[in-house]
Amino acid sequence: MTILITGASRGIGAGLAAAYSARGQEVIGTGRSVAAPVQLDVTRPDSHAKMAAALDGRAIDLLICNAGVYLDKGHALEDGYGADLWAQTFAANVTGVFLTIQTLLPNLRAAPGAKIAIISSQMASSTHAPGGSYIYRASKAAVLNLGRNLASDLKTDAIAVGIYHPGWVQTDMGGKTADITVDDAVRGLVARFDHLSIATTGCFETWDGRAHAF
Repeated sequence: MTILITGASRGIGAGLAAAYSARGQEVIGTGRSVAAPVQLDVTRPDSHAKMAAALDGRAIDLLICNAGVYLDKGHALEDGYGADLWAQTFAANVTGVFLTIQTLLPNLRAAPGAKIAIISSQMASSTHAPGGSYIYRASKAAVLNLGRNLASDLKTDAIAVGIYHPGWVQTDMGGKTADITVDDAVRGLVARFDHLSIATTGCFETWDGRAHAF
């Protein structure tokens, strides 16, 4: 089984890479650094083209779209949320996910029963709206919608798509006071990805197995 994880150089991505490697599965981790096993800046079409060339002919059983940014944390409604942050965030969190999946479709189609796992957030849900973080929330809602529609289109290819809230995790993004550790999140997410199938495609679930309201 071959697994490709975007944003695998730190945080949840690094934890997932370590967990799958420990299970003896082949892991391809991407990152923006030249030191990454596969260099990929998800916002750059030319970077996707280089990845496609490097992985030409290799089947990918599980694609985990984990790379993302949270640039508007703590911004004030009165003077924050600049247009540049909207563009950067959507380029990484939405367009970057789409381009990754589009680029790797031949690799996924080459693996019987392939799966795509998209890391979104509970902040994508219209039922979880306490205010603030407008850009991040909007981007995660958009990628949730993207995942749901991809699940419909890829069903004929027998490629399952799941969308996941990883929990509030103690990472650079989540902060030290977050609810759960990276290890907690990784254990839960791996179990969710194992359970993903065509029967559950289009699901929006939490790291600990609960269906999340849209």
